[in-house]
Amino acid sequence: MSGAPIDTLVIFGAGGDLTSRLLLPGLGSFLASPRGQELQLIGVDRVAQTDARWRSQVVKAFAGTASGLGTSVATAARWIQADATSADDLRRVIAAAEGRVALYFALPPAITELLVKQLAKMELPKGIVLALEKPFGTDLASAKALNRLLQRFLPEEQIFRIDHFLGKSTVLDLIGLRFANRIFEPVFSNTNVEKVEIVIEETLGLEGRAGYYDKAGALTDMIQSHLLQILALTAMEPPSSVSSEDLRGAMAQVLRATRPWLRNGTASRRARYTAGKVGRRELPSYTAEQGVDASRKTETLAEMTVAIDTWRWAGVPFVLRSGKAIGDARQEIIVTFRDVPHLPIGFSGPSRQAQMRISINAPGTLSLDVVTNGRGDPFDLEWDTMTATFEASGMTAYGEVVAELVAGDPTLSVRGDIAEDCWRIVSPVLAAWRKNAVPLDTYPAGSTGPKSWR
Repeated sequence: MSGAPIDTLVIFGAGGDLTSRLLLPGLGSFLASPRGQELQLIGVDRVAQTDARWRSQVVKAFAGTASGLGTSVATAARWIQADATSADDLRRVIAAAEGRVALYFALPPAITELLVKQLAKMELPKGIVLALEKPFGTDLASAKALNRLLQRFLPEEQIFRIDHFLGKSTVLDLIGLRFANRIFEPVFSNTNVEKVEIVIEETLGLEGRAGYYDKAGALTDMIQSHLLQILALTAMEPPSSVSSEDLRGAMAQVLRATRPWLRNGTASRRARYTAGKVGRRELPSYTAEQGVDASRKTETLAEMTVAIDTWRWAGVPFVLRSGKAIGDARQEIIVTFRDVPHLPIGFSGPSRQAQMRISINAPGTLSLDVVTNGRGDPFDLEWDTMTATFEASGMTAYGEVVAELVAGDPTLSVRGDIAEDCWRIVSPVLAAWRKNAVPLDTYPAGSTGPKSWR
């Protein structure tokens, strides 16, 4: 049944923040798109709730993307009170589903692992798909153990490890830009590139997510889970096709060659926010947020530099950075080019190196610096910037992930070996931080980060 569409979507953790804030609106945007299709929606959580109240929540989440299909799915949605770690409850939930079933785990990693252990002992419906939210495991050892457990009872194409930053439009934008433009592909190498930065910074603070975030931090939550996937798309060799195996194979090849710039993990920085103002919102210090244990030294801003030991990228630093409560939100890839080997005598400038900036927000944008002769003095070189905007997909990032899940297409799913490699790459940094080999800096909420980082 590989590739067959999903008939029933079961959401474990349906009462949680991720479901209400991201997953349900994403489902709504998918149902409102031309790719939308009828399906049964079942919400599962320990909390007792009526079908009517659950349907009301779904309708509210779909409000921004109201559609006839969305209304149909919402008004038929069901709620099941169940303990996801109970074998009897799991059988009851699966029995309520119709046709080909996808189980979506909007749950903490520890609960997901317990649920998978129960499923491994059960007889499951043919073609069942498991969708597991990031992070996949809590470290390299647990990711390997979870992979081995899943491999015992399900083929890889029926396991979706979710990364909502790998929406189809983002993936195709990057692939199209790199490999459909003869002018760009040849310059993406150490011959021409000085460094690459991948930055995802957001204005949001903790937003009541201490139960998860205070145990994870920015490095695990974002760099390990998301930014390394973007790095793979940015640095990979040309795949022969965009099929799931070719694309993910090319990504895996890059990540296998990736390591911390310094193997002891100290080519990294970490910080957490103190009280400040982001826009019009006053944010308390991270350590004053409800549910935070200050002794954990959880970082809200993380940066690490990695090397890619391949012919194409040897010697080029890739800087990965992500943080919360930053004054200006941005999601971008910044490619800084080397200076030309020789500038004819008589010219002056330009004052800095050329850059290509690829925004991975929706809709994505591209800006490329181009040197031109000065308006006043033709020997005084100046910068012009060429810009382009990528076509918006019409769905949210989660909507694109749901679309691929419902279609039974694993192209946007993180493959098992890739998930393990991402943990391997960040492990030396996590070890260095546990030993306090890297100081924990601070920055006011609403700023660009610690002053010392500038």
